[in-house]
Amino acid sequence: MGKNLFQKVWQDHVVEQLDSGQFQLFIALHLIHEVTSPQAFGMLKDKGLKVAFPDLTFATVDHIIPTTDQSRPLEDDMAEQMIQVLHDATSENGIEFFAPESGSQGIVHVVGPELGLTQPGMTICCGDSHTSTHGAFGCVALGIGTSQVRDVLASQTIAMDPLKVRRIRVEGELGIGVTAKDVILHIIRTLGVNGGVGYAYEYAGSTIAAMSMEERMTVCNMSIEGGARCGYINPDATTFEYLKGRERIPVGDEFDQSVARWQSYASDADATFDDEVVINAVDIGPTVTWGITPAQAISINEKMPNPAEVEGLDRELITDALDYMQLQADTPIKGTNIDVAFIGSCTNGRLSDFQAVAALIAGKKVSASVKAIAVPGSEKVDVAAKKLGLDKTFEAAGFEWRKPGCSMCLAMNPDKLIGDQVCASSSNRNFVGRQGSPTGRTILMSPLMVAASAIQGEVADVREVFGLQD
Repeated sequence: MGKNLFQKVWQDHVVEQLDSGQFQLFIALHLIHEVTSPQAFGMLKDKGLKVAFPDLTFATVDHIIPTTDQSRPLEDDMAEQMIQVLHDATSENGIEFFAPESGSQGIVHVVGPELGLTQPGMTICCGDSHTSTHGAFGCVALGIGTSQVRDVLASQTIAMDPLKVRRIRVEGELGIGVTAKDVILHIIRTLGVNGGVGYAYEYAGSTIAAMSMEERMTVCNMSIEGGARCGYINPDATTFEYLKGRERIPVGDEFDQSVARWQSYASDADATFDDEVVINAVDIGPTVTWGITPAQAISINEKMPNPAEVEGLDRELITDALDYMQLQADTPIKGTNIDVAFIGSCTNGRLSDFQAVAALIAGKKVSASVKAIAVPGSEKVDVAAKKLGLDKTFEAAGFEWRKPGCSMCLAMNPDKLIGDQVCASSSNRNFVGRQGSPTGRTILMSPLMVAASAIQGEVADVREVFGLQD
């Protein structure tokens, strides 16, 4: 009987079964940043331990870094201290650190793939929930907490139970203006925020196969928002073409040998799965959230749900979300005023995201009522975008072009909402207070939809704003 990719990667990296019944899993790549790793390094120091495999660990700064002035020392004393602790710890332990202005700094889930550190068949860990991004390359990529960061630093292993695997097949051609972000929002809407608990998600089908690597990363990035422990896509020719020539990827015969090995991790034709879901691409439209979880989402032409039409906890959840968002049941989401527009994050802060938006906004202007910012996911994205003149296109349209960082995805840096501002955001979470204000409101959508909404000053349909037709 054939095996799926999760089973193959798991088998290759299991060290032993522990007395607890869990398994000790070797981690092929450990990515760290300034938020969850300083405490872990402190735990190691308290025990007199060193990092076991410093050559398998790589560090960057992203969450707390400002996107305007990044000169040191940083204006925020806590942020400066966190970066300094990471710098000292990586230096003491021989870990490569992608510091600001090194040319390689950026959001951890952008940096790993663009450098070629992320490769098929790996087990990858990072003290960040969106580590699932790397699954786009055919990896088992796991977000972990600080205590597990400590464990990986000390032993290059974690303890965990194996996962069930659900294959999610998306079949067909996406409509005009519908993107990978819409696909994953639709999946989460369909299966729920707890639908993936205990599962790894394998994304498959003709729609997924047709996606670029950066689109695949967007899909895998939000696996955790659907409750899955990780999400992955089988490696194929698209994967290998993306990796070829990357900084940390082997060349020549060694690359060819690597491709053969990488390909072997793909799920077998007769692989079995614990569950399977089929989604038709034709059913997916430009999708936006209306509530306070990524699952509380609707197509742009749908109306908000009515809590009176459901029972029990669902009624309470819908009522609370509508109240917080200051929205009314049975009314359109389209036309909701926005105050801020944000394009960036580990979900949608890659070069292709900015290219797609720039192709539409040339000659357009952001509404005078909207503050719009574009934040590249890494220094390499920033450089590449500027070579193409994308920054000038964004600025001419009324966006601020910022320095690389997590920015408005979360409230750990100066980029925050004020009061009950509404933000059209290309990031991954719309939780209460996520963008810095306890009353701030976040509406998740694709970068194209953010651009359309920024121009209109309200939640808008990208197809209508830019005259897109099938």
